[in-house]
Amino acid sequence: MRRTKAEAEETRQRIICAAERVFYDKGVSETTLEDVAREAGVTRGAIYWHFVNKTELLLALHDSVPLPQEDMVARELQADPGDALALMLKASVDWLAAISGDERRQRIYTILFRCDYSQDMAGLLEKQRDMDSLSCTSVCHAFETAQTKGQLASGWTPYAASRCFIWMLKGLYIDWLRFGMKFDLAAEGEKCLSQLFASFRSKRPQA
Repeated sequence: MRRTKAEAEETRQRIICAAERVFYDKGVSETTLEDVAREAGVTRGAIYWHFVNKTELLLALHDSVPLPQEDMVARELQADPGDALALMLKASVDWLAAISGDERRQRIYTILFRCDYSQDMAGLLEKQRDMDSLSCTSVCHAFETAQTKGQLASGWTPYAASRCFIWMLKGLYIDWLRFGMKFDLAAEGEKCLSQLFASFRSKRPQA
């Protein structure tokens, strides 16, 4: 019997959810598509109907939780472009608070940073590089806005500030995940980011 589009999508999502669980428990390199099929309660044929190989399945998992920097910054600046630095700080602290309560995102990020990106997985690493470049461009535009408004300290360029900000944000949540969530991500993240943004802010009086 021919499946409806809704049924096919339900099966696809079940496979992605099963892959998330198995990749997290066993690691990507140790997981076979047979493992995923068994966990999802489907045949291997159903897996291949939706995904050519394990790499494509991991890409689907990756795409289900994109990194938020470009969206969160653009959204906040569109709403109120007044103090670009304050808006970026608030958006990043809010995101750290959100991830600290989002178990699914935690599992997927853990899978991604544990993954071996050699051979077949090299394409996924390239995609992550492309996303990182887009994030940096978006955040850099926000720092350019701050610079135009006289908010960015003269010792910082928008590019350097954007890279430092993204590296700190990523480092915070990756270390939090890697070392067993042993610190309060939201609270400690806010302290670190507040100090960083204090160094970004110009001390000159603004017109």
